[in-house]
Amino acid sequence: MWFFFPKAFMPNWAVRQRLRGPFPLSARALRGRRRERNGRRMQDLAGKPLVVLLSGGLDSMVCAGLAREAGARIVALTIDYNQRHRVELESAARIAAAVGADEHIVLPLDLRRFGGSALTDAIAVPKDGVGEDIPVTYVPARNLIFLSLTLGLAEARRAADIVIGVNALDYSGYPDCRPEFIAGFEALARLATRDGDQGVAFRIHAPLQYMSKADIAAEAARLGIDAGMSWSCYDPTPDGLHCGLCDSCRLRSKGFAEAGLTDPTRYAVKPPA
Repeated sequence: MWFFFPKAFMPNWAVRQRLRGPFPLSARALRGRRRERNGRRMQDLAGKPLVVLLSGGLDSMVCAGLAREAGARIVALTIDYNQRHRVELESAARIAAAVGADEHIVLPLDLRRFGGSALTDAIAVPKDGVGEDIPVTYVPARNLIFLSLTLGLAEARRAADIVIGVNALDYSGYPDCRPEFIAGFEALARLATRDGDQGVAFRIHAPLQYMSKADIAAEAARLGIDAGMSWSCYDPTPDGLHCGLCDSCRLRSKGFAEAGLTDPTRYAVKPPA
């Protein structure tokens, strides 16, 4: 049975199903289609300034690698929002150096003052698997806030292109990872800025939007980037290991396994298959 929802009110499970489609392609055909779509989106960037929203995670690392491959002049922006998993800031610094970023800005923004999330408040990180509902690791309006800051930096650096590593297939169900959000923000960027008012067509690149976590792991390998530099875990152990049980650890482990790649991650507990 198929259900139809207006795009703006589509629940997360329906978004996943709509993106996958009613007639699944073979894994090879699907990877080819995604690579073709991503290639179209990351063209015409050679020598141009481009702002990468770089968290230090696997997805943003691959985005930075794609920007390097496209020949862009990378300005990396990392938001230190006083997150529980602050170790990802160290990963972001390593990645920025590895891709040869022209500039890496770490911007402090203490979202613990807001709270409302297991990543910014005294709320336990769920360890019972990826569900259909939006989990408590959702940080209120995080990608909206972060993209607004990224847009401000892009305008200051006279860059028309922004890259963000959102994903709408293998993800935790956050509403600010959906294609509709990215398209909406791109339109807003042209309305809300001086450069947009003067005719600059800002482009929000989301090259991983339709890729599975296995595709993303494989893309990291293709780009020749050490995936071990990246950090995914929401609840690191005191001795600096991935917990192995949070949503992010499970999705990361699943991606490497399905891609047939060795997972370089050090887990405290082996993620369930």
